[in-house]
Amino acid sequence: CASKRVMVITGPNMAGKSTYMRQVAVLVLLAQTGSFIPAREARIGTVDRIFTRVGASDDLASGNSTFMLEMVEVASILENSTRSSLIIYDEIGRGTSTFDGMSIARAVVEFTANKIGAKTLFATHYHELTTLEGEAEGVLNYNIAAKKRGDDIVFLRKILRGCSDDSYGIEVAKLAGVPKQVISRAKEILASLVSGPVQLHAPIHTEEKKEPEISFENISEKSVTDKIRSVDINALTPFEAISLLYEFKKTLGR
Repeated sequence: CASKRVMVITGPNMAGKSTYMRQVAVLVLLAQTGSFIPAREARIGTVDRIFTRVGASDDLASGNSTFMLEMVEVASILENSTRSSLIIYDEIGRGTSTFDGMSIARAVVEFTANKIGAKTLFATHYHELTTLEGEAEGVLNYNIAAKKRGDDIVFLRKILRGCSDDSYGIEVAKLAGVPKQVISRAKEILASLVSGPVQLHAPIHTEEKKEPEISFENISEKSVTDKIRSVDINALTPFEAISLLYEFKKTLGR
């Protein structure tokens, strides 16, 4: 059904998003082979290939960062998947700045929904992506249920229609054994971020050092800005765009 092809799945860490998506991929693979699957009922059409972008690690030998490898996998999926494919995206855009990562993640979902039309499960902590429901055809929001009790969190192991209201990252950090002082400070910072403009101040008084102002234009690698102005974005393939972004990042990081 074209109106239900992309699931954007939100919810806390450790709640079961990755497990749910991998389970779907395994069941689809079993069904394609004619095997029994452990379900009361299932309607699964023909799937030509299963594409996954789950987990990542760097490749130091070839000089590729974790984020670069993630983007290479995404590029391969976008280039090779079809309307009959099953795509599993388990987080995209975590290895770069928040705005960069969110922008890439949204663009990937839009391209997958509008241009490819493949059956897709997309897990993310970018709650801003839930606005895609109603904006991109076939995108629906789902979430892994959880309940907050005081400073603790209970995972219900159920997937529900709609989006999650929080990622509960601080609560998960507490479960992991992060020191109380760090948890307390994280809550203060979160409250500051949520309540207004981002103004973070260290709790310890130190001698202030005035840092020189830095703008994109006065970076020594002016060639980057010149190249950006000369690039025809509409003529780039997804892989060429990602490669160009990686080249810029390497240049500016020297």
